[in-house]
Amino acid sequence: MDITRTITILAAVLFIIFWVAAAAVFIYLISLIIRALRKYINGKEIREEKKVIRKSLGELLKENRLRCKMTQEFVAETLGVSRQAVSKWENGTADPSTSNLLALSKLYGISAEELLKSVDSELKQEKSSSGREEK
Repeated sequence: MDITRTITILAAVLFIIFWVAAAAVFIYLISLIIRALRKYINGKEIREEKKVIRKSLGELLKENRLRCKMTQEFVAETLGVSRQAVSKWENGTADPSTSNLLALSKLYGISAEELLKSVDSELKQEKSSSGREEK
């Protein structure tokens, strides 16, 4: 009789410990989600800036491709990527890797530094024009 009672008490204690641990894990996960959401909400300015950079880089890539009178297919075959990848770069949906960016700059006859400086100057123009509009 004593053994049965001891086992029952032990099972009850383990049951309570299990649910307390489960509740602690649940609360921890909720706090992580809240932190992530706060970080995401506060990062709106960064996302907007990144969007402008992608847009600018894509526009510059397309502008240079058209200046050189090349098709997306030709650029893709030359770099060994798909035409869809080139399209995504130009639309700003994706960014080219560093090696692809270097290959693009060589293909278009423009230095990578020049290409990135152009993106940087466009970004500064965007910021200054949006700053004037806000005032």
